[in-house]
Amino acid sequence: MIDSWICVIIALATFLVGGGLATGILLAIPHFRKRASGKEADKIIKDAERQAQAIIAKGRLDVKEAAMESKQASEKLMADARVKATEIRAQVMAREQELNRRENQLDSREKSIDSRKEALEEKIEAYEAKTNELQEKISAIIAELEKVSGLSMKDARDEIMRRVEEKMAAEIATYMKNKEDEAEEIAETKGKQLLAEAAERYAQEYTVERTTAAIALPSDDIKGRIIGREGRNIKVIEGTLGVDLEIDDTPETISISCFNPIRREIARRTLTTLVKDGKIQPSRVEELAQKFEKEVNEETYKAGEEAIRRLGLPRLSKEITSYLGKLKYRSSYGQNVLEHSIEVARLAGAMAAELGLDQTLAKRAGLLHDIGKALTVEVEGSHVQLGADLARRCNEPEVVINAIAAHHGDVEKKSIIAHLVVAADILSAARPGVRNESLDTYVQRVAQLEEISKSFEGVAQAFAVSAGREVRVMVIPDKVSDGEATLLAQQIKDKIQANVKYPGTVKVSVIREYRAVETAK
Repeated sequence: MIDSWICVIIALATFLVGGGLATGILLAIPHFRKRASGKEADKIIKDAERQAQAIIAKGRLDVKEAAMESKQASEKLMADARVKATEIRAQVMAREQELNRRENQLDSREKSIDSRKEALEEKIEAYEAKTNELQEKISAIIAELEKVSGLSMKDARDEIMRRVEEKMAAEIATYMKNKEDEAEEIAETKGKQLLAEAAERYAQEYTVERTTAAIALPSDDIKGRIIGREGRNIKVIEGTLGVDLEIDDTPETISISCFNPIRREIARRTLTTLVKDGKIQPSRVEELAQKFEKEVNEETYKAGEEAIRRLGLPRLSKEITSYLGKLKYRSSYGQNVLEHSIEVARLAGAMAAELGLDQTLAKRAGLLHDIGKALTVEVEGSHVQLGADLARRCNEPEVVINAIAAHHGDVEKKSIIAHLVVAADILSAARPGVRNESLDTYVQRVAQLEEISKSFEGVAQAFAVSAGREVRVMVIPDKVSDGEATLLAQQIKDKIQANVKYPGTVKVSVIREYRAVETAK
């Protein structure tokens, strides 16, 4: 539309310019007529008139054509606008129809929701009424039951829970017994095979070595020389060697009392030499003490090296080797600790080999499991913690450190090798004749086992047999069922493990026997 207007404006400008030019020419004609003369002047005038008329005609034609084009452009724009308006009007009408349809649907849904809401409210009211009615009936029934049974609701609930617990306890005990029997059967078969193969590999003959603390004297006269004038010699001996001497208890014998087995051994050798050569003098005592201290230290180190060599292990640190050799002079229930450690190492290595584990690492852990017992005479603390600290200080593998720390259950076992060390330790200590204990300790342990077993409800009698390695518990059949007997055995076992110290293992056997006896007359 803008283009058509531009054309009109241009046409008008052309017309005005042409008209102006023609007018100028017409006005100039009289002037030329006055000044010009002849044919040349007329000719010029005629040419000018013709040109002016041509310009005027051309201007009129241009204006007419511009007006025509503008009219056509305007008509086209108007036609396009009518078509666009028609399309928009159709779209608006279609949108209005869609909105009306949706509004009708929403009205219909709203009416449906309102009707459903009313129906639900009616149902809720009916349900609440029914619930109140049922609650009243239940309350009446409960009141009647309480009146008839003489029990309140709380008492009845407690009675039901008690009966359910009794029933479930019996079922749980039966289930546990079945699973335990199944597990024991599998474990016993595999365990027997594994231990048998390990024991066959370790066929070394074992003899218990005990450190002696007594010196035989050729006669009682030597006692006076050992005591010396005013007890001077015996004071020097005890002060230099760090031991106590008991002279008057038995004839022709001197007893050496010392908690440190290394010092006791040095004192034994020193006194044996003094008694043998008869030269009992303070200077001689100090000389022999230094000599035998050096000798014993060298022997202990060699003993540690020999133990490592016998097991085929790589070289250990000098500190560990030295402490390992000192176990030669330590004993536990009469069992030599160094020989016990070597045996545990062999058994643990054999079992590790059968399981496809690192045999060398298992031997190393077994050999060092009681290394802490060599430090207990020097440092306060349990041999478990002292041994683990020593191994950690000497950069032993983490598996070895954990096996040392866990072999008495003080910490969690983090590897299979730690479990093998515990099994080997028990197997080595529990073999018949390997360990002994004092009569007082034995009697006290047996009494404690029987007392713990009798502390449980339903137990009639309890007897410790097989040198305290088994407890047989007789239960009252009316109070303890077959399933509960299994739970009772587990409870007694747990309490014994927590409160009694014993070598090897203790078997708990719960015996239940029911007899019905009638006499015919």
